[in-house]
Amino acid sequence: MIRSIKRSLADILGEDYVEKLLENRAFLGYDKENDRRLAYEKVDFYPEEFAKRQEELIHYAGKKVVAPFVNGKIGAATKAYQAAAECGRSGMGTYGVFRVGEDGNLYVSSKAEHYHASLGHNFPGYRLLEYARRLGITTAAHNTARGYITRLLEEELIKTAGGISEHDKEGCERIKNSKEPGVLNRVLNLETGSLATEAAVKMMLARFYRYEEKMEEPVYADRIPVFLVIGDTAGGLGANYHGTTLFTQYLRGFWPEIAEKTQGAEAFKICPVGINDVADFREKMEQYNRPPYKTAGFLHEIVLMNYGAVLLEKDYLQAAYRLCRQYDTPVLCDEIQSCMWCEGMYLFREFDLHPDFVSIGKGFPGGTYASSRLLMTEPVDCLELFGALVTNGQNEISSLAYLITMEFAKANGNHITEIGNYLHEKTEEKLGKYDCFDEVTGKGLLMAVKLKDLDMIQKFGHAIAAYGYEVSVQSYKPHCPPVAITKLPVTISRALVDSFTDAMELAVRDIL
Repeated sequence: MIRSIKRSLADILGEDYVEKLLENRAFLGYDKENDRRLAYEKVDFYPEEFAKRQEELIHYAGKKVVAPFVNGKIGAATKAYQAAAECGRSGMGTYGVFRVGEDGNLYVSSKAEHYHASLGHNFPGYRLLEYARRLGITTAAHNTARGYITRLLEEELIKTAGGISEHDKEGCERIKNSKEPGVLNRVLNLETGSLATEAAVKMMLARFYRYEEKMEEPVYADRIPVFLVIGDTAGGLGANYHGTTLFTQYLRGFWPEIAEKTQGAEAFKICPVGINDVADFREKMEQYNRPPYKTAGFLHEIVLMNYGAVLLEKDYLQAAYRLCRQYDTPVLCDEIQSCMWCEGMYLFREFDLHPDFVSIGKGFPGGTYASSRLLMTEPVDCLELFGALVTNGQNEISSLAYLITMEFAKANGNHITEIGNYLHEKTEEKLGKYDCFDEVTGKGLLMAVKLKDLDMIQKFGHAIAAYGYEVSVQSYKPHCPPVAITKLPVTISRALVDSFTDAMELAVRDIL
């Protein structure tokens, strides 16, 4: 059951900061009393009436609830976006996990609006963001003038990522001053997950190539860097996904001619490793840690949400990490998809992993801002300021969105675990009786339904959409398991899980 909490800006940011903010505002000529009310008003993060209304809306999922918004605007998107457009589903009114589309139908955000609305829409706790804006807290900040809220967030991130209790100041200082591998104590503030992952790749490359001419020769300047990524079932690169920058697209097999020519010139090499195959990982590590090669980094997600929601096994990852440490190979744990969808906020902690880099985003700001972070250790912190610069990475309001989401997640860790387990149990119960059903993949709310073949899963995706639920069918990927992926917001209730799994069963019946 979801536990609501009440917090004010003063509770989250501290009275010292708030009082100084009010003093500065008074000097500028703003209303003192109104400002004080905004700073100290406690907001109910998940009021009872908000939860109750969502329970009522469940019964209208998939139905036309209002007249459609008829308009002739088709926009001016690229050809690819125009071909994929389903603008009728675009939201014209949202409430928690629901939205009313332009077509007048009520939809459930069962993919968390493409995987980032961790708390659904119009989360009441985010009212504090509006209060902060009204108090003049800036969204435009220079990269060298990181504000107090961003600095506060950085410390909260390394504390929570390190498992340090909220009031353990000594523990926080110990982490901040550590020079040990596996101790995350640096934070790079960026805007998208793609940029966060790219920054990690740049730091991996910096051990082979100079970022600028003035820099000293890198430690592995005489070696060819080899990047290890999770491979698909055919031994190709189709299973990994680490963003849409050019280099990370190389990692997943895009731009094959450019990548082939660059690898042919021995600038770098990309090597897929078998899913949950320790022997293959060991073989590749031994192969590519002999001259002229050197493994530059291992990049992985824990749940492959862009490849069938396949779950990497704990024993596999721990063995891979030991090999990476043995061969001085940095590891990026890409948690852009999984962060905030698990108890404790980071899935790598549940797997007892100690990565060198962790990329986070999407779930932390809850869809309110494009706002990512790259957590890293001191030994890999080697990038100059302009190596991963973004204009608005230090946005104070987006940092506050992180802090609000984290506050709610800390109070609701048990719910996130329990509701994820309940979703898996109900899905197995509802679909397990049908021969076309294969299995449930993923972990918790990061889940996929696997059916027997691709044609059937495509039909299932269309069928369940008629009941107002959205899933992602990855039919565009070769060698991908036939699955329908879902990622419900962490604020769902058991009643909504019941409704969703009922709809899945109805969809299966429709296609048989």
